[in-house]
Amino acid sequence: MESVDEQAGVAVEAIDAAAYTIPTDAPESDGTLAWDSTTLVVVRVHAAGRTGIGYTYAGPSVVQVVAGKLAGVVCGRDATAPAASWAAMLPEVRNLGRPGLVAEAISAVDVALWDLHARLLDLPLTTVLGAVHDATPIYGSGGFTSYDDRRLAEQLCGWVEAGIPRVKMKVGRHPPGDLDRVRAARRAIGDDVELFVDANGAWTRKQALGWAYRLAEHDVRWLEEPVSSDDLEGLHLLRDRGPGGMDVAAGEYGYDLPYFHHMLEAGAVDCLQADVTRCGGLSALVRVAALCDARSIDLSLHCAPQVSAHAGTAVWHLRHLEYFHDHARIERIAFDGVLEPEAGGALRPDRSRPGLGLTVRDGDLEPYRVA
Repeated sequence: MESVDEQAGVAVEAIDAAAYTIPTDAPESDGTLAWDSTTLVVVRVHAAGRTGIGYTYAGPSVVQVVAGKLAGVVCGRDATAPAASWAAMLPEVRNLGRPGLVAEAISAVDVALWDLHARLLDLPLTTVLGAVHDATPIYGSGGFTSYDDRRLAEQLCGWVEAGIPRVKMKVGRHPPGDLDRVRAARRAIGDDVELFVDANGAWTRKQALGWAYRLAEHDVRWLEEPVSSDDLEGLHLLRDRGPGGMDVAAGEYGYDLPYFHHMLEAGAVDCLQADVTRCGGLSALVRVAALCDARSIDLSLHCAPQVSAHAGTAVWHLRHLEYFHDHARIERIAFDGVLEPEAGGALRPDRSRPGLGLTVRDGDLEPYRVA
C-alpha cells in the first residue's frame, strides 16, 4: 500500500500559526456578551514554493491545536487535494473534542489548504470553488448595544453611504431602551434600507415573540437568534408564529455538519447561517450549502469577509454575507489585497489574483502577537 508521501502530487511541507489580539476601536457589546478585543489566528501552509493563508477568529489555544495535532496530520499530504486533508483531520481530533476551538483550528487549516491549492493552480479561489455568482451580497453589521444613538446612526449611515442597502444592529442587553434605539436607527437610515436585528439569544421564547411584533412596526426584516441557537423548538416557534416578512435566522455557532442538519430538520430558521472559520472551513461549508440546496433554503454567511466573499460565490442558495465591523477592520490591518464593498452592496473577488489574493502584513500584526 502506498504511503501518503508516495501518493502526494505536491506534498504539504510545513504549517505554521500565530495569534494576534487586536483591541476594538471602542467598547462593544451585544445582548449576551461584552468585549474590548478580538483575536485573529492566522495559519500558513507551505508547498512547492507557495504559501496558502487561512484564518479564524478564536482563542490563542488554536495555535497549539494546529502545531501540536493538525500539522502532523496534514504535512506530507497532497496539497492539490484539500478536501482529502480535511477528511483526514476530522477523526484525528476525536479525543480533543471537535466543537469549538478544534473546529476553528480545522477551519483555518482547511482555508489555508484551499488558498494554497488555488495558488498552485494560479487561479482565484472563487474559480477553484466553482463559482455560480460573480459577487457576494453583504449587509453592514455592528450597531452594538454599547453605542449611543449618535454613534449607532453614524455607523449604520456610513454603510448606507457606501452603497450597502442592508444594515444590522444589536439588541437585548437593555430591553427598556431597545425600541428607542430601533426607532433611532430607522430614522437615520430612512425607509428604503433594510433593517436587521440580532438579539444574540438574549430573550426567552415569549419575550422574543412579543419583540418580533414590536420590531415589525419598524419594518425589521431579519431577526437573528431571538432565542438561543440551541433552542430549536423556540426558533421554530418564532419562525411559525412571528410576523410575515420577518425572517428568523441562526446557525453561526455550528461547528459540524450534524448541527446544521438538525437545525434545518427542526424547521428552526427561514435562512440558515454558517461561519466558514468555525464550521470546518471551505470543505465543510460546501456541504452545509448542499443541505440548504436540498431544501431550497437560503444560506447567509457569517463574518470573515475576505474568505466568505469567495465562498459565497460558490453557494447556490446564497442570501448574503455579514460584513461585520470588527472583522472588516481587523482584516484591513492584517492583510494587503482586501476586498472593499462595491456600489449595490457586494464584495467581488478579484479574478486577477490567485487564491484569496491576500498577503499577510506581518510588520503591522507583530505588535499584537500573543502566540
